[in-house]
Amino acid sequence: MTEDEIRFMERFKKGELSVARGTTILSEGEPSGQLYTVLSGLGLRHKTLENGQRQVLNLIFPGDFIGLQAGLMGEMGHSVEAVTPMVLCVFDRSGLWSVFQHNPSRAYDLTWIAAVEEHFLGETVATIGQRDASAALAWAFLRIFRRGESLGLVVDGKMSLPYRQQDIADALGLSLVHTNKRLQRFRAAGLMDWSRGILHIPDRNALAQLANLEDKPSPRRPIL
Repeated sequence: MTEDEIRFMERFKKGELSVARGTTILSEGEPSGQLYTVLSGLGLRHKTLENGQRQVLNLIFPGDFIGLQAGLMGEMGHSVEAVTPMVLCVFDRSGLWSVFQHNPSRAYDLTWIAAVEEHFLGETVATIGQRDASAALAWAFLRIFRRGESLGLVVDGKMSLPYRQQDIADALGLSLVHTNKRLQRFRAAGLMDWSRGILHIPDRNALAQLANLEDKPSPRRPIL
């Protein structure tokens, strides 16, 4: 960022917030006076259905911008929960329009982030509809691992991933039993291993072929 952009973002920023594991950061159906950039930690977005069941929408990583929906539409259409302790950069929702009025380059970055989220949700819907369980899981874990690499979260070929199998199953529209069986087969075949909260992918090419996905680095993402 330029010096002018840095000064603008310092005015837009209101502080930093540390939250414990399990904290609901944003609640479905509720307004929010703040917007957040994730500085560290992992979370997830989920929606509560009419029957009370929870549907995981996607996972949240450092660099993600959360709360934009409430900032534009007045209330959240889903909830955001911390899966690990998280540190958030806090922005005042009332200053959102000043980004578009006075800092077009930052506004473009914000729009880019929103467009990428929309694209990812489209990919997820296509995966649920067209990939079988094995291909869907291969697609998901390869995407997660590549994102981890771009964030420096992969060390010695391994990535801390403290989500539950149920979270991944929900996000992909799979049953927990089906997910568990497929992951056991992946482990036995040497494709990948996700156990004790650690993800390891020793054969990325094979996993990418199974997912029908080109194994290429994640694109560089702007950060607010």
